[in-house]
Amino acid sequence: MRLNAAHLDHARRVADAILYEGYLLYPYHKSAQKNQVRFQFGVLMPPGYASIDATEPSSSQTECLLECPDSAEVRVLVRFLQLQHRIVQAVSPENGELHDVGTLYVDGAEYSAWDEAAEREQRVTVVAGELLAQDRDLEFHLGPGEAAEDVADSHGRPAGRLVRSWTGLDGAIRLAAARVGGPYQALRLRVQVANTTTPPDELRAREDGLRHALIAAHVLIGVPGGRFLSMTDPPEWAAAEVANCQNVRTWPVLAGPADCEDLMFSSPVILYDHPEIAAESAGDLFDATEIDEILTLRTLALTDAEKRQARATDARAADLMDRLDDMPPELLDRLHGAIRYLRAGPAQPIPHPAGGAPPAVAPADELVAEWPPPQITDRPAVPWWDPGADASVSPETDHVMVNGTRVAAGSRVLMRPGARRADAQDLFLAGREAVVQAVLYDVDGQVHVAVTPADDPVADLQQSHGRFLYFGPDEIEPVGSEPASPLPQGGTNDRQVD
Repeated sequence: MRLNAAHLDHARRVADAILYEGYLLYPYHKSAQKNQVRFQFGVLMPPGYASIDATEPSSSQTECLLECPDSAEVRVLVRFLQLQHRIVQAVSPENGELHDVGTLYVDGAEYSAWDEAAEREQRVTVVAGELLAQDRDLEFHLGPGEAAEDVADSHGRPAGRLVRSWTGLDGAIRLAAARVGGPYQALRLRVQVANTTTPPDELRAREDGLRHALIAAHVLIGVPGGRFLSMTDPPEWAAAEVANCQNVRTWPVLAGPADCEDLMFSSPVILYDHPEIAAESAGDLFDATEIDEILTLRTLALTDAEKRQARATDARAADLMDRLDDMPPELLDRLHGAIRYLRAGPAQPIPHPAGGAPPAVAPADELVAEWPPPQITDRPAVPWWDPGADASVSPETDHVMVNGTRVAAGSRVLMRPGARRADAQDLFLAGREAVVQAVLYDVDGQVHVAVTPADDPVADLQQSHGRFLYFGPDEIEPVGSEPASPLPQGGTNDRQVD
């Protein structure tokens, strides 16, 4: 039995987007600050890198549930990027010999030294019954290598050379399976991917580790004739077994279109079941967190010099520049937006104001005339949406009591996030000092304290734009007893939080 080719292609398109997520960011040239620290997702470092930074692992683990007979084939595809270093050499006009340069200019084109990435894949297939009887380990080795590409001018004369080199990689794919309890006897499948490389030289920095790393590593699992269970919304009978699955640095989701059941995608980033690439997307922009239209317009606004730098940085960036420069207007219009949640439905009869069925034939103006004009019977005296219309609300002078201490604009507090939310960014805020900018009340009467970090170098800019961090009173801790400056008259709102 074979996997559906269209379903597999659908899953691979999503996997490709994850493979190159953050590979190169706008403005797509190497001198940009954001491109100095690359490769943030699914990086499996060599084991020796743990002595430098133990937070970047050398292995990942996927566990998922599926229904399949013992005769079914389990097909595992491990995909990742391998770093390859590109150096640029120029032909010396004096002796015709090659020598290393930072940048080479040939007939208006620019070539720069850069760390590219090459796609790698490892496959393993095993029968489910054999895997139930014995675990399966596959070790793989990718040897070091080097490749050269000559660069000639418009007259065919040698102008330089691009030399790409890569180090060796060692890794392992470890498979295990077991039947779970209960009447359905689902199969719990475990897939571990490990980087087992021992670098020949001592690792001193992250850049050294990346040369021996499996980058953006992820797994596609296919079981023809099988049926994977959702790990995010499992059937009730499997909920406990799904909760017992241990996924380490991976997030398995159902792959392929909505009617596909025999594919699972284990991603290094969080996705939903059956993820897909938007039909309006004309190609990869390497930043799935951005809005395609905005990023496309910003890229089109780059100067010719900036586009030349981007083309010199990476071949994929060069393709992106060419694609956007040649984008027809109708494709750009498609990026403006799409409504996906509306569905066509049967037309509903228009009710007659007097009750009963409407006339068989009625002109549109007569129908409109029969309806009474809208009446507003509960207009608030003070518009809730207009803070300036409500004199009882003054964010600049209102205050709130926190642990017996008066907190208002100008107060200094310690940020203690986590009481009511879960955000990874809060790790960078916990325990830091902040200055209160305003105390606000929403339409439900809840209190929100707007603050700026005391050590934020761009605090003035954030304030001028009205951008603050917002916390509940139970997420801050007062420093001192009163704001440094006296409060103006007017604010009377007072809340006590212990």
